[in-house]
Amino acid sequence: MSQFFQIHPENPQPRLIKQAAEILRQGGLAVIPTDCAYALACRIGDKRVTERVQRLRQLGSKHNFTLLCRDLSELSFFAKVDNSEYRLLKAHTPGAFTFILPATREVPRLLMHPKKRTIGIRVPDNPIAMALLAEMDEPLMTTSLIMPGDDLPLSDPYDIRQTLEHQLELVIDGGYCGFEATTVVDMTEETAVVTRQGAGDASAFL
Repeated sequence: MSQFFQIHPENPQPRLIKQAAEILRQGGLAVIPTDCAYALACRIGDKRVTERVQRLRQLGSKHNFTLLCRDLSELSFFAKVDNSEYRLLKAHTPGAFTFILPATREVPRLLMHPKKRTIGIRVPDNPIAMALLAEMDEPLMTTSLIMPGDDLPLSDPYDIRQTLEHQLELVIDGGYCGFEATTVVDMTEETAVVTRQGAGDASAFL
C-alpha cells in the first residue's frame, strides 16, 4: 500500500520532502504534483521501476520519457543544446513546456527514443517538485499520469491513491494542479516545431 503525504503547495515541509526523496532513492514509484498535472516519477537509470511505469501505463518502446530538472545547467548535462536554443529555453523555464532534445551519453538508453536518441526535458514551475529535485540532487524520470484508455491525466490525489495504491510507493497530495498537458516543442531540427499545444504559450516557437 502506498504512503500518502499531504505537502503544502507553496511552502513544502522539509521533513516530508526528505522522506519522499528517500522513498524514490530506494527504488520507489511516486505520483508527484507539477505545474500542469500529477505525474509518475522515479529515479533515472532504475530499469526495474522504469519497466513498472511502462506496464502501468502500457507504454511502447518508442515512448519519450521526460527528465524533470532543477535548472538549465542540469538540463544541459543530459541534452545537447546550442546557444540559440539555450536562449529560448531560458526564456521558457521554469514553465509548462517539455522540450525534445538530442540526448547526451549521460541519458540511460532505456529512457531515450530508441531510433532518434532523443529525450524530453522540462523544468517545472511547482514548489513541491522543485524542492524534491533539490533534495534528490538529480533529475527525476517522469511521465504523465494518463491511464490506459483515458484521454486526461488523473487529477485528484485521493482518487489516485484509491486507484493505484497497490502499484505505487508514494502519492504526494499537493493540492489541485490541473490536468492540462505541457506544450511539447521538438528542438532536434534546425527549426523548433510545436508537436503538442498544451498549457505553455508556444507563440515564440511558431
